[in-house]
Amino acid sequence: MKIALMDSGIGLLAAAAALRTLRPDADLVLSSDPASMPWGPRTPEEVTALALGCARAAAAHRPDVLVVACNTASVHALAALRAELEPGLPVVGTVPAIKPAAALGGPVAIWATPATTGSAYQRNLIRDFAGAAAVTEVACPGLADAIEHGDDAATTSAIAAAAERTPAGTAAVVLGCTHYELVADRIRDAVAPTAAPGLTLHGSAEPVAAQALRRVADPTRQGAGTLTVLHAGAPAVLPAAALGYPRALLLGSLTV
Repeated sequence: MKIALMDSGIGLLAAAAALRTLRPDADLVLSSDPASMPWGPRTPEEVTALALGCARAAAAHRPDVLVVACNTASVHALAALRAELEPGLPVVGTVPAIKPAAALGGPVAIWATPATTGSAYQRNLIRDFAGAAAVTEVACPGLADAIEHGDDAATTSAIAAAAERTPAGTAAVVLGCTHYELVADRIRDAVAPTAAPGLTLHGSAEPVAAQALRRVADPTRQGAGTLTVLHAGAPAVLPAAALGYPRALLLGSLTV
């Protein structure tokens, strides 16, 4: 079994680690274009073109399924990716975990990039899945970029600023950018002092990984547990910043 994941940068590590945990034998292809980051400020047309480039590079390795492990790409490019690649290559998008967070009944905060916050896409998800839960959208400027570059001081500053904008009494935080899952513990620590007791965080990595495995035509086919990294379609290695996040260490050795 071979599973490809695409993202602007290292946000795909969370879903890749979840897949490695569920299927250690799966061959993983990680396709990104970090030189083009961040994608959030770009136009939908630019995001779509970049996402198609990453997806085509991944598709050349003949995976069984492609995971769009990027909220921004899922917002703007998912339809174009599916139009080009399906039905030959199933495409799984990333959706913020609003429904399970809202199901707990307490106030919900959705942390996301400025481009996603307030978008029609996210507002429609809130309308369709939040039910009666009070929802606050919290824009997190600079956070994804700080995480991508392993900039600890900038990450701390961006988290603190977003935590200040998160209402007191929040019971659940939805991590609406895949990069944020790499620092989930730090986000929890920043929000917890003013949050409701039993604060929960909701990411997308595990549900997306499970859905990807459901889309594989032959889930019984074994892989060798290899790891292939592509940057703008060219063979690459995980950037040094990625190795500072525990989830990267679950992925195994690079295949050259």
